[in-house]
Amino acid sequence: MAVFTLPPEMIGFYKKHIDFITEHAVDPDKRRYKNKDEAPRHYIDIDHFGISAFEIMPHNWDKAIEKFSKDTLEAHGILPWHLEHMLYSLTNAFKEKDVKKILHVSAEIGHYIADAHVPLHTSENHDGQLTGQQGIHAFWESRIPELKADKYDYIVGRAEYIKKPQDVIWKIIEASHSEVDSVLSFEAKLNAQFPSDRKYSIEMKGKKTVKNYSEEYTLAYDKMLNGMVERRMRSAIYMVGCFWYTAWVNAGQPDLDKIGELINNEPAETQSDSLAVKHLKGHLE
Repeated sequence: MAVFTLPPEMIGFYKKHIDFITEHAVDPDKRRYKNKDEAPRHYIDIDHFGISAFEIMPHNWDKAIEKFSKDTLEAHGILPWHLEHMLYSLTNAFKEKDVKKILHVSAEIGHYIADAHVPLHTSENHDGQLTGQQGIHAFWESRIPELKADKYDYIVGRAEYIKKPQDVIWKIIEASHSEVDSVLSFEAKLNAQFPSDRKYSIEMKGKKTVKNYSEEYTLAYDKMLNGMVERRMRSAIYMVGCFWYTAWVNAGQPDLDKIGELINNEPAETQSDSLAVKHLKGHLE
């Protein structure tokens, strides 16, 4: 869906390769268990740094290292700084007219932007393990969209140029973190009052039988959250488009139709409108 936020000069190129972008949006997760440097790029435990973390944490990477050390930052996640690096990489890919790099970085920056919109990606209590709520991460990001995403409104408007990317990235992180208390406290409240024998259900996933949060419990939780998951998904879709657009503008707005001609000998990806649904619905983690 982020593709459809783009201006006419960009949308044709991205629509042509939308399946490629969708497929490779999961690449960062595939690397998490092969590359030790990958995992910290997906989160930031901002609450580790205290109740005034957003006031004391330098937005600049070098200054943050000076204040907290590189080891400490990597131990508690570097997502906001990695997003800034990815924007720089995408800008360079556009400048170099490197189609493959444009597509790969476009796909992967979408993944990290989606991660930044997940509240529990900003907390040390990332799966409710500190509050006896193990499994809440997937409950929020996967189970609710599984049941509700088909009814979400994915029309988010036209992508806009980001004048101060660093500030915007941190605003996304802060907005996500502001929802952590609700994510945890609402589920705890629901769990306390919900009949225990109706909390879970047994379902078929492919050929496997799995235990999952029941539809009744999931919809009750979603109602308590008052549309939070949809709001974060909509924001993620919009910001993916804005980051793509900003990189393209900062690269001098290269002609993407001409760039596309450079790979005419390669098979074009078939068109699809499933970027947000496939990536964000099943992969906001």
